[in-house]
Amino acid sequence: MRVLSGIQPTGRLHWGNYFGAIRQYIDLQSEDQAYYFIANLHALTTVRDADQLRAFTMDAALDLLALGLDPSQATLFAQSDVPEVSELTWILLSGAPLGLLERCHAYKDKKEKGLPADAGLFTYPVLMAADILAYDSDVVPVGEDQVQHIEVCRDLARSFNHHFGEVFVLPKAQVLEKTAKVVGLDGEKMSKSYDNTIELFEPAKAARKKVMRITTDSRPMEDPKDPETDHLFQLFSLFGEPAAVKEMAELYRRGGFGYGHVKKALADAAEAYFEEPRARREELVAHPERVREILGDGAAAARKTAGAVLRRAQEACGLRSR
Repeated sequence: MRVLSGIQPTGRLHWGNYFGAIRQYIDLQSEDQAYYFIANLHALTTVRDADQLRAFTMDAALDLLALGLDPSQATLFAQSDVPEVSELTWILLSGAPLGLLERCHAYKDKKEKGLPADAGLFTYPVLMAADILAYDSDVVPVGEDQVQHIEVCRDLARSFNHHFGEVFVLPKAQVLEKTAKVVGLDGEKMSKSYDNTIELFEPAKAARKKVMRITTDSRPMEDPKDPETDHLFQLFSLFGEPAAVKEMAELYRRGGFGYGHVKKALADAAEAYFEEPRARREELVAHPERVREILGDGAAAARKTAGAVLRRAQEACGLRSR
């Protein structure tokens, strides 16, 4: 089984990225074959500063490797280092129904809100389809909000196969396991769009300051509280050891505590949780040539696979002689 997924380098990775997706991607790397790419072509729809995009791309590679992505088990590469994907995108675009793309939620949502949307956003699902099809991917782990894009990919692949023969493998979406809600500083879902994130590897003191700013309710200290409905407890449950989480839940139900106590425990648990990955990241930062080598080797392997798929498609539709 071949697994594929990508992550956009549109900013520094945060707690929500890790618990919502990255942790599960890394768990899947022990499958027969896993391809993970840094989607810097997709990021061009929002990042318009060249130096920033380069920095975000390297940061994403550093973070993924520090968090446990093993290049001996998974192929890691930058999307732009595999030009075959861009050529395959055009082949798929040439047969993509306009109505299908107009129904895709990212473009549709912006249009309904009266926000500007460019051609990059409109054709984003086709580039995503090329990303998936280029590696004969069997399984694509995604959040529920991305399932539509996998269906678009399958529609485009089926249409091409219908016209030109069985060229593309039809991938399946694997909806990521739901975790406790990863809330941000304001109590809403943690997201770069809301500017409410806590970065995975920002300085410990800065992260602790942010934790202490997390919004809480105004219930009196003596009141018992339901841990299952409290977002601060939900965050603690992501980081804490099982015994500590159980003890914290009992404290909530008894009452007689302040949220400052929980925030301190959360900051301590998060710092301990990322202690080893932080040390690995610092080692990688000191030797950037290792990261560049990993990305280069990954791109070479990815190009070999994508090149074979592209040749099949070109031969099937008449762009290349058999």
